[in-house]
Amino acid sequence: MARFTRLQVTLRMAETGMVPVFYHADTEVCKHVLQACYNGGVRVFEFTNRGDFAHERFAELNRHAATHFPELIMGAGTIMDAGTAALYIQLGANFIVAPLIKDDVAKACNRRKVAWVPGCATLTEISRAEELGAEVVKIFPGNVLGPAFVEALRGPMPWTSVMVTGGVEPEEENLKAWFKAGVTCVGMGSQLFSKSLLAEGRFPELEGKVKKTMEIIRGLKKG
Repeated sequence: MARFTRLQVTLRMAETGMVPVFYHADTEVCKHVLQACYNGGVRVFEFTNRGDFAHERFAELNRHAATHFPELIMGAGTIMDAGTAALYIQLGANFIVAPLIKDDVAKACNRRKVAWVPGCATLTEISRAEELGAEVVKIFPGNVLGPAFVEALRGPMPWTSVMVTGGVEPEEENLKAWFKAGVTCVGMGSQLFSKSLLAEGRFPELEGKVKKTMEIIRGLKKG
């Protein structure tokens, strides 16, 4: 069962401004990454369903987080169907992220009052997602749509809360463009977790990178 309500998830996304998006086949590496992110100020974390037995890995990490990082809100990403959504919800996922809109996934989440963040690339898709109960929509792929798309949609739909993934970098110039455009938060994956950093176990360096990114975002949100 989810430890956090969907309202708590939405508010924490808006407060912190960043959601790391991560998958790794080694559970111990994942635990080190969670530690580094938590120490760096992260409080919402998306573990993606992208490898064999990913759900088993998520279950272990979610239990680990509940014990060692009690404020960390763990969710599952790359969820394509209701069955997979139900599986992760049973394992305690506090939110479900998808690259697209599926009515059955929305219903599975709504039945358990779990936050659902679907991927959208048009205003029609965003409106449809909100009709299905999404409090936050994922603009994807961000590197294709760009900050100008977010700024434009905020005109006719100022109530929309946006998390953008793809094309987000842990650099002030890039982050400034997205937050100036009006995003609620950003999702960040490979730009934050370089392969060499993970392979070499440079987790203190990762913690510093996360902390610096969070400081930039806090400054932008205040400004």
